[in-house]
Amino acid sequence: MNNSKPHIIVEGSVEFKLGELDGNQIIYDFDKMLIYLNAKGRLLFGAKFKTFEEDREILFKLCNYFIKDEANCKRLDIDINKGILLSGPVGCGKTSLLKLLRYIVPHQKPYKMIPARNIVFGFNHIGYKTIEDYGDDHFFCFDDLGVEPIGRHYGKDCNVMGEILLSRHDLFVEEKIKTHATTNLNARELEERYGQRVRSRMRELFNLIAFDNASKDKRT
Repeated sequence: MNNSKPHIIVEGSVEFKLGELDGNQIIYDFDKMLIYLNAKGRLLFGAKFKTFEEDREILFKLCNYFIKDEANCKRLDIDINKGILLSGPVGCGKTSLLKLLRYIVPHQKPYKMIPARNIVFGFNHIGYKTIEDYGDDHFFCFDDLGVEPIGRHYGKDCNVMGEILLSRHDLFVEEKIKTHATTNLNARELEERYGQRVRSRMRELFNLIAFDNASKDKRT
C-alpha cells in the first residue's frame, strides 16, 4: 500500500478507490468498499464469493467500525475502542467477513484469525503456556468461540477459552488491546458455556453484531 494514498488499494494490476482523501482524512464510500470486498473475497475464497444484499446492514456496521467512523459508530451504538463479537447461525459468513474486512484498513494493526478449537488442542499438548501465549499485545480474532471442547492436560480439565477471555479483558482494560471473535451461540448459551463472570467481561470486551437467526447458509 502506498501510504500517500491510503484510500487506494491495489490488487494485482487493479486499483480500488475506497473513497476520497480530504487532507489527512479518508472520506470513505460504502458502495466502493463493497466493490473492493467482493473482489478481494473472490481472490481469497474463490470465484463464487459474493456479499449479499440481505447482509448490507451488517456490512455497513462492520465497515464503519473498521474505518473508525466515529459519527456513524455512535449512531449505530458501536464503541470503536472495543472488539467485535460477530454472532449468527452456521454458514452465514461470519468467518469469511472477519477474514476479509481487515484488508480494507491495511494501515491498521492486523489481527490473527485463530480457531478456538485449535487453541484447545494446543493446550491439551503443552498445557497452560498456551493460555499465556494469548496474554500479549497481539490482536486476535477467535473463530467459532463456544463450540470448542473443554481442555484437558495431565488429567485436569480447563475451560481454556474462558481463561483466555479473562486475560484478554485484562489487556483491554490496561492497554486497550482489542480482541475479536465469531460465535454461533447466543448470549444465554455463552453464559452457560463460560459462566457469568466471563460473560460479564465479554460485554466490556466486545461490541455484539449479530446476523438474523434466519440467515441462510451461504455455503450451499
